[in-house]
Amino acid sequence: MALTDTEIRRSKPAEEPYRLSDSGGMYLVVSPSSGNLWRWKYRFDGKEKLMALGKYPQISLAMARERHADGRKLLAIDIDPMGLISWRPVSVELVSRPQANCSCKSKAEL
Repeated sequence: MALTDTEIRRSKPAEEPYRLSDSGGMYLVVSPSSGNLWRWKYRFDGKEKLMALGKYPQISLAMARERHADGRKLLAIDIDPMGLISWRPVSVELVSRPQANCSCKSKAEL
């Protein structure tokens, strides 16, 4: 049975952390010290991995499910989602900055 937002809001921290399972290896860890954290347990290349999807309520149930679905799509094409954690999108500033070997004196000349 899939997890609901009402179940999450009603969950109370206990002395020990516990899990509220959703589906496909995704669950919410309810912890007394660090709050509620989304996790996803999966296997890649024969090894079990545990990926953090974010902290509830900053990451809603719907958003956690989107991230989980995106990760499952990567697994389907044999890409480890954890391998992409260090990847960051290139900012517009970096793209628009002139190259070091550019002979231009200003951005306007590009």
